[in-house]
Amino acid sequence: MKVSIITVVFNAEHTIGDALDSVANQDYANIEHIVIDGASTDNTMSVVNARAENLAEVMSEPDSGIYDAMNKGLALATGDVIGLLNADDVLQDNTVISQVVAAHQDDSLDACYANLVYVKPNDLSQVTRYWSSQNHSKGLCFRGWMPAHPTLYLKRHVYDKVGNFNTELRYQSDLEFCARAFEVHSISSRYIPELWVRMRLGGVTNNSLSTMIKGNWESYKALRKLGLKRDPISYFLIKFGSKLPSFFRKGF
Repeated sequence: MKVSIITVVFNAEHTIGDALDSVANQDYANIEHIVIDGASTDNTMSVVNARAENLAEVMSEPDSGIYDAMNKGLALATGDVIGLLNADDVLQDNTVISQVVAAHQDDSLDACYANLVYVKPNDLSQVTRYWSSQNHSKGLCFRGWMPAHPTLYLKRHVYDKVGNFNTELRYQSDLEFCARAFEVHSISSRYIPELWVRMRLGGVTNNSLSTMIKGNWESYKALRKLGLKRDPISYFLIKFGSKLPSFFRKGF
């Protein structure tokens, strides 16, 4: 089973090496690692090129945002299973992809996902928040839930059926995609209660209060188009309430 991992990056010279090394160090051999760079202006590509022997594809050109870059990666991916690893994130240990492959040996399974921790930008060992996922049940995405996206691995045919990321959305296209996959197309999934990814704070969707407000409003409008029936106030309250425990959780 070939596993494609797509890493999109723009000006991340200080973190991209960690992300690439965490994939290169996996104990599973059949990995196709694809890097999509948005024409970085720092030393990102020097770091990437120094690791070229571990990479299947490298593209560096201007894009219209992170979701456009992800779609470029999907167009290049040839794996049976596809996952996304952000340039600021790392796989927890060298067994993660082996665990992904073990789950996907089940032919009836479309998706698997696991847990994630947020860490300080300059210290991967300092956990600031625990994102513990759960098994999906119908309607959960319409409450603002989604699996920890950097831990989500989908069989290739899911993208063929569900489509790619909506590039009209700037902040919450990953949530909208998950709602399409889990709610509209009812893909089969399995939650693996293991830690798979360490995510640095400061990403596109969590780098400021203003960004989070814009993202939440964007997600509400996108989910309404997919079938969400709630008014915006109840949606925001439920979405916030579902995330609140993760800020106080001290472990899994």
